[in-house]
Amino acid sequence: MTLQGEGARTFEEYVRERSVALQRFAYLVTRHPEDARDAVQDALIGLWPRFDEVRARGDVDAYVHRSIVNASVSRWRRTRRSTPVEAPEDLPQAAASGFEDEVADADAAWRLCETLGPDQRAAVVLRYWSGLTFAEIADVLGCAEATARSHVHRALTRLRTQLLEDPR
Repeated sequence: MTLQGEGARTFEEYVRERSVALQRFAYLVTRHPEDARDAVQDALIGLWPRFDEVRARGDVDAYVHRSIVNASVSRWRRTRRSTPVEAPEDLPQAAASGFEDEVADADAAWRLCETLGPDQRAAVVLRYWSGLTFAEIADVLGCAEATARSHVHRALTRLRTQLLEDPR
């Protein structure tokens, strides 16, 4: 795998180098800041006693990503609740003008992604935000490569259908 953070020699170096990226990844998967922080913290707690072993295999980010996704899926299965988000009019206005269309498009894309189940959302984030291959996604999600492809395909089909039904 060609993931980042594999050069860290110690757990502390890994956390220092990768914590911001892991936090972003967790937020994209959970869509909730507190849940993202908890997921990263739990994943790093799980990694700490195994760091040397995981690093020797060369898949530290995959291990942590899988832990974050698993925590998100477990939490979703336990609660099955929707998480309220701030209304766009309550958010601070962007300082630079001219990006309104891009912000609106990004907001619409995330609202659509929030309708996906946790496995599909994680697969889409891993594919299009992290740029992982289907084999790498399968490794992170702990499933077959065909299942990873299916998650992405079904998610994109659902997103396209929703876009066609609500063309705003």
